[in-house]
Amino acid sequence: MPAPSYLFIKEPIMNDNKTYSWHFAIGAVVLYFVFFFLPGLIGIGLSFTDWNIYFDKLKFVGLENYKKAFTPEYTQYIGHTIYFTIVTTLLKTVIGIALALLMIQSFIWAKNVQRMVIFTPQVMSYLVVGLVFKSMLHPTRGFLNNALRAVGLDSLAKNWLTDLSIVFPTVMVVDTWKGVGYIMVVVIAGLLSISDTYYEAAEIDGANFFQKFTKITLPLLLPIIVNITVLNVTYGLRVFDMVYSLTNGGPGNATGVINTAVYKEFSKGNLAMGTTLSNILFIILIAMVFVVIKSMENKEVQQ
Repeated sequence: MPAPSYLFIKEPIMNDNKTYSWHFAIGAVVLYFVFFFLPGLIGIGLSFTDWNIYFDKLKFVGLENYKKAFTPEYTQYIGHTIYFTIVTTLLKTVIGIALALLMIQSFIWAKNVQRMVIFTPQVMSYLVVGLVFKSMLHPTRGFLNNALRAVGLDSLAKNWLTDLSIVFPTVMVVDTWKGVGYIMVVVIAGLLSISDTYYEAAEIDGANFFQKFTKITLPLLLPIIVNITVLNVTYGLRVFDMVYSLTNGGPGNATGVINTAVYKEFSKGNLAMGTTLSNILFIILIAMVFVVIKSMENKEVQQ
């Protein structure tokens, strides 16, 4: 008896070549256009006006806002932002790699617990971290100064968040403490993916730790280093929460960054200037990320 014909009916398969129709992307594209791309275009247009909360009519002012943005009143914010980005990116990367190398060594006790402890600050809110450290760094009631005085190191007790000479480094150290755990975890994943064969061959050739690190580890980690550098640069340029919660950009404008300046301009009702500074920040971000990627893309090594 022949088998029923329905057993030979081929089930229809959508897109046999496994390429999906662009229609699937329409929803996401529309949302992105309405809530991100379109407001960005409008913001660029408004930066050429005198948009503020005090007048209903907009007046075209050309490049006046951009000229004003590059006067000493605002260039300090741009300089602080770039300085913060470069220093924190270097600190997080160097310390993160060092911790990752340490946390994969066989002699480290309870490695997973220690990794968890180092990574924990990353999952905490920037606002919470800022407020906790603001309390700890208080000149008279703070834990750090009281601990230093208790062990006879009164000379090391400082006005960490009000002394102009150390307030910005203090903010960068706190930010590094919070973010270094993430870098460590990502680098550990990269280190564990490197085959032991390379190191065994290097040992046979008599290579020391430094030679193995510079000739094997770093080149093979370069794709990961590029990614974490881009993430750190992107975060550093957009920093706001940490600075605002610790110092509110003060004392004076000693720790002010572009986003704290944007916040102040919007608070004063000077919407056009705030939008202008946001546009300048976007341009700087794109430029720095482009430089980072271009400077490293030809150095990546395939395993």
